[in-house]
Amino acid sequence: MNEDIQFILDTAKEAMDNAIKHLEKQLSNIRAGKASPAMLGSVMVDYYGSQTPLNQVANVNTPDGRTITVQPWEKSMLQEIERAIMIANLGFNPMNNGESIIINVPPLTEERRRDLSKQAKAEGEDAKIGIRNARKDAMNDIKKLDDASEDLKGNAEIDIQEMTDSYVKKADDIFHIKEKEIMTV
Repeated sequence: MNEDIQFILDTAKEAMDNAIKHLEKQLSNIRAGKASPAMLGSVMVDYYGSQTPLNQVANVNTPDGRTITVQPWEKSMLQEIERAIMIANLGFNPMNNGESIIINVPPLTEERRRDLSKQAKAEGEDAKIGIRNARKDAMNDIKKLDDASEDLKGNAEIDIQEMTDSYVKKADDIFHIKEKEIMTV
């Protein structure tokens, strides 16, 4: 196989891998009934004047499916962390017991589950758009090649389409798993 074609295939595969990784990261931020440290992943704490991710100033744990505990490494950070959680507007009501912050995660309503499912579906569609864009770029790059035969170009286009189909299926599978997780009471 032509080196240029192999490079195009590798570049397309990397772009599609990145679309899947991005989808997984986005879906991990969507709440699915049970408490998870990832729910506080977007919280930024004012740590001595600089905005720092919560997980870099405290341990975040889930002792059970309905509770998140935040244990700051410095007790002086308790109020700052509590304020940051409120500012993040995640719908949580943090409680400070003087040692750590406890967040009770309320169960999701049916309407909220449907909203989260729609949000997850939108993320899945974004990933598929990214995958299709990688396919389009690769197809265009192959058409521009002058030193490859038509047969090589045709085979490469078939390879790219097969790769695209498998990545779109993977994105769909990831979404369906997340949707089932969200809709399970």
